[in-house]
Amino acid sequence: MSTPRWRKSSRSESGTAVECVELADLGGKIIGVRDSKASEVGHLALDAADFAALVGQIKVGGLDL
Repeated sequence: MSTPRWRKSSRSESGTAVECVELADLGGKIIGVRDSKASEVGHLALDAADFAALVGQIKVGGLDL
């Protein structure tokens, strides 16, 4: 497997965002998700359906604390 190419949210490019995530295509329809501020601690690996469900919950505020 090749080294994943991590992409940061375009919203984090302003220099003011402190809560950013990065995504990468890990192959085989698996998406990697990691904290851009602590990339050395690892990442989540989600299949496409679980990633879509996560994004859906984020969009409707289902994970807000």
